[in-house]
Amino acid sequence: MALTKFNYNSFDITPVASKALAFNSDADGLTTAAEGSMVLIKTITASSDATISFVNGTSDVVLDNTYPAYLFKIINVHPSVDNRDFDFNVSIDSGSNYNVAKTSTYHYNYHNEAGTTAAGVEYNAGADLAQGTAFQEIMENVGGDNDQSGCGELWLFNPSSTTFIKQFIATTNDYAAVDYNKNAYIAGYANTTSAVDAVQFKFNGSGSANIDAGTIKLYGIKDS
Repeated sequence: MALTKFNYNSFDITPVASKALAFNSDADGLTTAAEGSMVLIKTITASSDATISFVNGTSDVVLDNTYPAYLFKIINVHPSVDNRDFDFNVSIDSGSNYNVAKTSTYHYNYHNEAGTTAAGVEYNAGADLAQGTAFQEIMENVGGDNDQSGCGELWLFNPSSTTFIKQFIATTNDYAAVDYNKNAYIAGYANTTSAVDAVQFKFNGSGSANIDAGTIKLYGIKDS
């Protein structure tokens, strides 16, 4: 039996269907496929912003019991000032206050461009929290040169639970000031049994700095 090849551009499909196609027994043989387990909720791109906030129920943000786990993808965040830390905090009052007590650990390793300085996994006691309400650092010393930035992921588990505290895990990498590559692993919990309904990101350090550029994407993870 001969196979027939179709030109993809000849299909007349809707914009929604073009995102995910599957075959069925209809005349055109096409249908919209079910979405995967990872659902994009919101994308925010910074442009000299002091903070980036994701607040449940605001600007199409979902951060409730719809999904058991949420993932923030941090893409090329760049500070307006050199040598700044990138931090996050959570809120239980729809973003009125970002001051939930957290306990955390912070490990990192680094290597400079010149190949003269490197370190294996080290514990960063200055970046952990012990029931601290301050913002949690997830990138350290991000460079402010035009080609420097930081990337990473932050997982937040079951934020709407009113039974358990809220666990988080972050993995990040940044092009640090004085030309270092720094890779960090951060984990901890927000010590509250109230529902967490907002997350905020910002640059901090020895002085404030705007998020000069960068994108953060929020995903909900189904059936996790």
